Amino acid sequence: MINSVNFTERLQKVIDFYGESASGFAEKIGVQRSSISHVLSGRNKPSLDFVMKVLHSYPEVELYWLMNGKGTFPHQAQLKISESPNSNAPEKTTQPQVPIPDSDSDSNSEIEKIVIFYKDGTFKSYKP
Repeated sequence: MINSVNFTERLQKVIDFYGESASGFAEKIGVQRSSISHVLSGRNKPSLDFVMKVLHSYPEVELYWLMNGKGTFPHQAQLKISESPNSNAPEKTTQPQVPIPDSDSDSNSEIEKIVIFYKDGTFKSYKP
């Protein structure tokens, strides 16, 4: 079941991420402005058609994240940033930030294992 309050927060995050107004977002996904307003205010729950239009128009939005808050947004591991101010089309690739050890750290140390923990409780372990 959808938690409407959290859904509206995630939908607002998508709108803010793309720098859209509610009316611009409505136009891009092909719904009336009032539909966005009613969903964001909590008056109406989103229909399946509404959710599918968001996913179709914004492929970086993951279904399970939008509906349940599980997963990540944006979906792609390597987020692409548009150079064109009028386009949501990705063009440049950015790499995730990796912390660089302090110069005071032991330079003779070797990495034994790298573990990545995800918010959903899963993890991946890598050995060099």
